[in-house]
Amino acid sequence: MPSATPQPKIQDYAMIGDCRSAALVSRTGSIDWLCWPRFDSPSLFGALLDPDGGGSFRITPAGGHTARRRYLPETNVLETLFRTSSGSVILLDFMPVAAEEEKRRRLDPDHSLLRIVKGVQGEVELEVRYDPRPRYGTSSAALVSHGPFGLWIDTGGKGTLALRSSIPLAMGPEGRSGWGETKAPDGSGSPASEGWSGPGAGAIVRVRQGEVLHFQLSYTEEAPAVFPPFEEAVEALQRSVDWWRSWVSGLRYDGPYREHVIRSALALRMMIYAPSGAVVAAPTTSLPEEIGGSKNWDYRFCWLRDASFIVRALFGLGFHDEAASFVSWLLHTTRLTRPRLNVLYDVFGEEPPKERELPMQGYRGSRPVRLGNAAKDQLQLDVYGEVIDAVAQYINQGGTLDKETSRMLIAFGRYVCDHWEDPDEGIWEVRSGACPHVHSRVLCWTALDRLIELRRKGHIRSAPEQRFVEVRQKIRDNVLRHGWSEKIQSFVQVVGTDHVDAALLLFPWYGFEKATSERMRKTFERIHLELHAGGSLYYRYATHRGKEEGAFGICSFWAAEYLARGGGSLDEARAAFEGLLRTGSEVGLFSEEVDPRTGDALGNFPQGFTHVGLINAALAISERMRGIQEVEHHVLPQRPEGKRRGRSLPGTP
Repeated sequence: MPSATPQPKIQDYAMIGDCRSAALVSRTGSIDWLCWPRFDSPSLFGALLDPDGGGSFRITPAGGHTARRRYLPETNVLETLFRTSSGSVILLDFMPVAAEEEKRRRLDPDHSLLRIVKGVQGEVELEVRYDPRPRYGTSSAALVSHGPFGLWIDTGGKGTLALRSSIPLAMGPEGRSGWGETKAPDGSGSPASEGWSGPGAGAIVRVRQGEVLHFQLSYTEEAPAVFPPFEEAVEALQRSVDWWRSWVSGLRYDGPYREHVIRSALALRMMIYAPSGAVVAAPTTSLPEEIGGSKNWDYRFCWLRDASFIVRALFGLGFHDEAASFVSWLLHTTRLTRPRLNVLYDVFGEEPPKERELPMQGYRGSRPVRLGNAAKDQLQLDVYGEVIDAVAQYINQGGTLDKETSRMLIAFGRYVCDHWEDPDEGIWEVRSGACPHVHSRVLCWTALDRLIELRRKGHIRSAPEQRFVEVRQKIRDNVLRHGWSEKIQSFVQVVGTDHVDAALLLFPWYGFEKATSERMRKTFERIHLELHAGGSLYYRYATHRGKEEGAFGICSFWAAEYLARGGGSLDEARAAFEGLLRTGSEVGLFSEEVDPRTGDALGNFPQGFTHVGLINAALAISERMRGIQEVEHHVLPQRPEGKRRGRSLPGTP
């Protein structure tokens, strides 16, 4: 039976992570989503998708309270201030991170999450509840006590999950419920409360001003379990703060909305899987595009369609190492399936699992809950343009290509020449069948355009340049003839139809059409007529306008960016951008979609694609403000010679 307690809204969660996995923490201090050891691993806490059976780790005031949250400046350390009628406490949540040199000097858990409670004023009674439910809630955790301070071991699956607590935790019969006496944080014999009962293990404890509680959750699969002393928690906190701030110090952006750009960069950094350089679309699965609906997808994978957008954002902010690592992963991955490119891959470049449904309630009853993503088997021709464009940006920043990679890119170009007219599922990976998508054809044009550019600059050799030039022109003529509707005076989503989609806004981004051209201005007018959802929000295509999904986050930022690139005035671009900033959460995170009626977040959260859209729109506005009136080709200016890294691609990430 569904839980009677209303679930938090999607935007009421905040993300913490260590660039390998991520957790979502609610405003009430409940960790309702955590997959270890990596983003697409089975969940250990899944109350986000099943409040009754998914499991959670909750630290929250036992009675009425208010909560105010923020990230510590320029970090991904989450701070929640709880206020009650009797006092206030601060809860700090983070996954420890550190420099590689620091890691080599220390013996730390493979995967760790720290929760630190600090008494600020008066006295606050807290409820602590630890209730892991491994493998998406399908396995009941066997909790075992190890020592007087609440070391609870869960040996579900291959790994060992351990919680150390600076206060004793009570556990009931068979490790699933408990009733016990807990002591005060100072270790005195007086009970902190009369007792605690509930599933898993937990306590009710009073925290007074100046008192500190520590909770360390760790996970290991192969290495020995490591449990550092609680005294090191403060050091771990400072190391993590220093690491995040050191990373942010590499930001080379001094344009408008800098704080929002930093927060989006930090969110995106958490979604970069550090061991390989891959970027996941989101850390969650099956958060619905419509509450109660069935458009619930697993987004814990890496989409090739995101490639050029991500590379533009990372290079534009000055994060060259991360951009180069992503391109390296991209080329290593695509080599495995060439010349056919898959739509998405896991963080190690392997094929994601077959899509299946999980026996979970779903977020607010939105079913099915899905594992895996069937879009992996689709044909999306746009990915060729996005991958090759990402490589072109990398080369423009000083990178180099080896002979094998050059041959692979040429093979991609030949594939485009042979297949650009094929119907495909397109950028929105519709499941209603393949169609001749106009955006896909423009991205095929982009693939050949960039290959010709690379050939003429001497970066690739032995390319059939003449054939690439001829097919590029053939694609352009086809789009202008068949991808334009005289009836509605606009480019269209699918050849032979009279509907638009937001991806048409990207034509200036790839240099296919100037933002200032009459065709693009009329296309934007039509997009506004068909897809405008109110304020600064836009739907992604007309056929589902407001019926099965919300307004699409990145499409709305594309509109603001189009205005900045010359499709409108600077004031119009800034007004659109600032309107979109108001759709973010209180801690600056953005979802895949937004319900235009309520402003509530929809879809998987936080969504990397939306944060990338924010960054790129801010870059375009900044360029416009500096007097670059038309930013028609989004490849960034070359790096100064003294800063070119000359890194060769790809090699194993």
